[in-house]
Amino acid sequence: MTASIALAGVIGFPIAHSRSPRLHGHWLKDHGIAGHYVPLQVAPKDLAATLDLLPRIGFRGVNVTLPHKEAVMTLAAETTEEARRVGAANTLLFKDNGFLADNTDVYGFASNILAQVPAWQPRVAAVIGSGGASRAVLVALLDRGVAEVRLTNRTSERATRLAEEFGSRIRPIPWDSRSEMLAGCDTLINATALGMTGKPPLDLCLDSLPSTAVVSDLVYSPLETPLLAAARTRGNKVVDGLGMLLHQAVPGFEYWFGLRPKVDLALRNAVLAQ
Repeated sequence: MTASIALAGVIGFPIAHSRSPRLHGHWLKDHGIAGHYVPLQVAPKDLAATLDLLPRIGFRGVNVTLPHKEAVMTLAAETTEEARRVGAANTLLFKDNGFLADNTDVYGFASNILAQVPAWQPRVAAVIGSGGASRAVLVALLDRGVAEVRLTNRTSERATRLAEEFGSRIRPIPWDSRSEMLAGCDTLINATALGMTGKPPLDLCLDSLPSTAVVSDLVYSPLETPLLAAARTRGNKVVDGLGMLLHQAVPGFEYWFGLRPKVDLALRNAVLAQ
């Protein structure tokens, strides 16, 4: 009798840019698991039908990326607390009665920083951006016991709405005051696409930021963004965004393949390989 092949994948539209197949493929090979992780380009109009079909043809679950992270919440039979708090899911586990929707970006963000700065304990943080990535960052900061988050966004109304939703520890700051808000912060996070390859750089003066602050950029293409390069030059500890991608994948792999993998240098090199 032939053993079944474990199947998982990633759904997005588009999806060709995703590094997740390389990431999970490395773990599958490294652990000798008979399984596949495949990219699936799925248009929004086909999302519900695809999620209904996949478990019937042997898929154990999938990752979900743009533009489906919020839509899957309305289709899920069950959602985790993290997914509900963020308002979006990136990891699905197929079950007999539907699927569980989880958000592992919260775990991935915090684990990435803690892997580089084990003593990280944010008290006053500055966050640039109010999109979906920012929501996961805010949940992680609140869970770590942050006292104040200074949140700014080019569209100020979005920062204000997030502050109203997430509570009094989130303080919206006008975009024009983004450089001044860094005074006294121990953590700075860029949760926008600014600084990404093909995008404008993040226009931010770091003069007010303490040199002891941790600076994290969720962008990982390039690995060292202009923000991280500037922070490194002035002596700040810097954390690139690739680690968040790697760490957020750990719970999903365990869901689907029954083994909790490690994030290490070999994985990082495999994902970066051309």
